[in-house]
Amino acid sequence: MRYLVRDRMLAFHEEAWIETEHRQKVYRVDRKLFRLRNTFAVVDVEGRPIAGIVKKALTFHHTLLIKQNGAVVARVSKRAFTLFRDRFTVRLSDGRRLAIIGNLWDREFDIQHQGTTLAHISRRWFSIRDTYTVDVLHQPDEILLLIVAVCADHILQDLKEEKLTNL
Repeated sequence: MRYLVRDRMLAFHEEAWIETEHRQKVYRVDRKLFRLRNTFAVVDVEGRPIAGIVKKALTFHHTLLIKQNGAVVARVSKRAFTLFRDRFTVRLSDGRRLAIIGNLWDREFDIQHQGTTLAHISRRWFSIRDTYTVDVLHQPDEILLLIVAVCADHILQDLKEEKLTNL
């Protein structure tokens, strides 16, 4: 199933809509700006909470925690120091580890488990900067894969902003 993630930035509020390929809104990602820690809420179109995303503070690498019903179900991390390539890992609460590989800076990447692609994320088809597609190939983990894609995109955006401010 193909989804579109459309970011919309406002002065006091940041949100993204996750839509089907037929432009039907399915989920909304709200960023809470006036909190000590970066937090996001993923809700359905009726406003029912699906998951929460919390930026873990004071780590050597960027880490986001995905929570459902108060329990951590996944950790999305980007290693700060690697020799030859970027390295993203996703550790799920059931013990599985996913890898995010591809051209991360251009946001063309796959989410894989043991060499099998579960989802493909691409900005290739869009000239609009804040829109990208997520092709989910593994239906049982559909919502989790969409949230992982949002997390990876957010971490990369944070890294770009840090490099711009550290000039």
